[in-house]
Amino acid sequence: MPQGSPFWTFSLALYRTPGVPGACIALQDESGVDVNILLFALWLASQGRALQAKDVAEADTAVVAWRNEAVRPLRAVRRFLREASLGVDAAAVAALRDRVKAVELESERLQQESLFALKPAASWGVAEDPVAAAARNTDACAEMLGAVFPVGPRQAMLDAFGNLLSRAG
Repeated sequence: MPQGSPFWTFSLALYRTPGVPGACIALQDESGVDVNILLFALWLASQGRALQAKDVAEADTAVVAWRNEAVRPLRAVRRFLREASLGVDAAAVAALRDRVKAVELESERLQQESLFALKPAASWGVAEDPVAAAARNTDACAEMLGAVFPVGPRQAMLDAFGNLLSRAG
């Protein structure tokens, strides 16, 4: 798989943090979060950029077609294969699921590359504290969705973000 942008590298590092995969799935399934948009908001926060809901909506608009036509269908197939027992050999289904998972991951990387290529809008301000920007950007994602994020998963993401910054700094 191609190496990817600094955003992709950040996302992989954050996702490998204990608690983050479960938090991402909870936010995705319970609140409708596009995890790539949330990760983009956190990556921007790592650079001290604080977003508003309209900024998140702008980024979301740039990738909504890709998400709906590539990422989500691949995720649905992968999840179906996890539950599948339609008289097909279980080992063959597991191998197929692994291949679909790899393609799904590549579709997410391509979505992130599209987000990375966005030119920062003038409204993407610079905050003095990346941790404060992360909280603000997470709230901007929730506001854009018209959702209230569950406290536990939201805090897990913010804690992992802070830990990642500590390790990098």
